[in-house]
Amino acid sequence: MRTLAAGTAAGLAAAVLALTPAPAAADHERNPTVRELLERCGEGTDVCEFHPSGQPEYFQNASEPVGSPVYNCTDHEQLSMVQWSETTGESNSVNLSMTATFGAVFKQSFSVSYGHEWSSSHTQSQRTQVVAQPGEVARVYYGPRMQRVHGTYELHFPDREWGHYVWYAPFTAEGPAEDQGSTVTQSTRPMTDEERSVYCG
Repeated sequence: MRTLAAGTAAGLAAAVLALTPAPAAADHERNPTVRELLERCGEGTDVCEFHPSGQPEYFQNASEPVGSPVYNCTDHEQLSMVQWSETTGESNSVNLSMTATFGAVFKQSFSVSYGHEWSSSHTQSQRTQVVAQPGEVARVYYGPRMQRVHGTYELHFPDREWGHYVWYAPFTAEGPAEDQGSTVTQSTRPMTDEERSVYCG
């Protein structure tokens, strides 16, 4: 499945100072990455919250081949059933496992904000009929319906971390949509000479 680019995670999170001014030395401290901040969620933080931005974005993921190809080595049209199963998982802009604390925070916030549960994975299983003409290869393609959510984590620390008490970290997650209006298609093409030699004898 398609994964999110890690470039977002490499960016620097935006920080805001708490009421107590930061010391001058803080201006020279490096800023943490978003990944470093999210790894601290629930680990030494007083507050770790996720604030979604807008509604989820729904899109159709790119179709990928599933099941086994069907080679028609006969001299007549061939109907075949292709049995396949494909699991689509979640991904995010920092390439961290959503089983960590920040993931639980995200899923709870998602549920409260949008009124349904976040889907970490979806498995689609099916038997699909394909039609291949003589000398053709037939394949089945599957593209799941996905959702994308943008938002910001808010983290409060009891002591200054990287010079500040409060940090904000941008975050994006993708996963299979609850309503799976997925796309299943098939295509055919002529066999190559190598395929004909291997599969047709």
